Parts: sequence; C-alpha cells; structure tokens
Amino acid sequence: MQLISEILDLRKIRRTWQNSAKVIAFVPTMGNLHQGHLNLVREAKKQADIVVVSIFVNPMQFGPDEDLDAYPKTLESDSRLLQELGVDVLFMPKASDIYARGLEQQTFVEVPGLSYMICGASRPGHFRGVATIVCKLFNMVQPNLAFFGEKDFQQLQVIKAMVTDLSMNLKVFGVATTRDDDGLAMSSRNQYLKGKERKLAPTLYKKMQQLVSEIDTGRRDFLTLTQEYKLQLAELGFNPDYLEIRNVENLLQPGHEDRRLVLLAAAFLGKTRLIDNLQIRL
Repeated sequence: MQLISEILDLRKIRRTWQNSAKVIAFVPTMGNLHQGHLNLVREAKKQADIVVVSIFVNPMQFGPDEDLDAYPKTLESDSRLLQELGVDVLFMPKASDIYARGLEQQTFVEVPGLSYMICGASRPGHFRGVATIVCKLFNMVQPNLAFFGEKDFQQLQVIKAMVTDLSMNLKVFGVATTRDDDGLAMSSRNQYLKGKERKLAPTLYKKMQQLVSEIDTGRRDFLTLTQEYKLQLAELGFNPDYLEIRNVENLLQPGHEDRRLVLLAAAFLGKTRLIDNLQIRL
C-alpha cells in the first residue's frame, strides 16, 4: 500500500492507472476506522481493480461547538487495517493543501433543499462542508466508483444529488449499515459513550424497529407515531434531535402514493450524537 499526501503525487500515479484502463474505487473517510469503513473497502475491492482510501478530518463540516479538536485520530492502526485488506493507496492530504486560501475564502459546493432539512436543519452548513470536500476529493482521485455507508443516509443522498447535478463521471454506491451485535450502528463517535450510555444506546435502533413494525401492521399517522416514539426515547434518557419518516429518494414528506420511505433518527446520549435510519416498504 502506498501512502500519499501530495496531490501531485496522487495525480501522477492516477495517470498510470488511467493508461492501463484500471477501474478505480474510492472510499473517503475521516479515519478512526471501524468495521463499517472496512466493509466499504471490501465492497470496493469486489468491484474495482484499484482501491483508494482517503483519511482527512474535514474542518468545513464541523460546527463551532462540535468535536473537531477531539475527533479521534488513529492513523497507525488505520494504516495497518487498510494494508491488511489490500488497499492500493492511502491518501492523506494536508489541510493547508485542501484549503490553501483558508475556509473563509474557500469556494464551496452546496446541494439545495437536501442540505437544509432534517440533519441539515440541526447542523447548518454541515452538508455544504461534506459536499465541498467530497467534490474536491473526487476531482483529485478521479474514481470510477465511490462507496459510502448508508448509516449517513442523508449524506449519501446529498452526494448522489451533487454527482448528478454536476455531471460527474462516476457511480456512487451505498453500503448497508454495519451494526454491533446489540444493533447499535457502528460510528467513530460511539467511543465517546460512557458505560451506562453504551448499554442504553442500542435502544434507539430497537425503538425504530418497533415503530416500523407499527407501520407494517397498518398505522399511517406518521406524525403522531414519530411524536409518540420521541417521547418514549426521551423517557428512556435520550435527548431526541429528530425522528422523521420521509420519501427515500428526495427526503421530502411522504405523499399518499409513496411506497418507499425511510425512518431517520438522531438523538443525543450525554454529549454523543447518535444517528440511524431504517428503510420502509409499504
């Protein structure tokens, strides 16, 4: 596995792959890798000749009171895990190269609509930061395929919309959420959970499953249903941010004809923000 931090070095090796008609897959990450990230890599390896993984903690997608400075950095173990999986290139660009003119002067990419609702309403500017860094990384790596986890479902939809709107020549794949044995969706932030919080955390997924079961048995009063379950989560010790049932494609409020929906959830346990989702077929 080659370790590359300079954009020019990446472009040089990219030209050799292009000349030999290699299919290139890309998995962008912020490091602190867990099995969810590694499953993205495994899926990428099934479909491509070359796999590039990036590690870059993107300051543009963090709000002023969020955990940028505390975000865990585990480069040594990350590198070992990626090498064991047979990754071809680990790309670790420097912030001074990514944002050479500083964040205030940075040209940005923003997907209207999708970026402002649900998680975007709770974290203003977050999806602008996501779309901008992913667009920049796509321009650097120039992959044929890119892989993202479905746990960050709204992020995945934002990136798909950006790729379509900007006529990018690549295909974006969503990979199913990886869960711990107790059902908790794997996340780099789970390590922030303290003892009792970690025991309670899987209840978010269990409550979401119960809610979907009620829909499966015929309930269609979605607003009332989500409000009921938000209250249940609060009574258990969560601080719910949102619990929303939306159209799976555009994340708008579902209409009477919609049959493919998604339940999106975010809730705090202590200082840790958990997110999860479940897709629904009526």
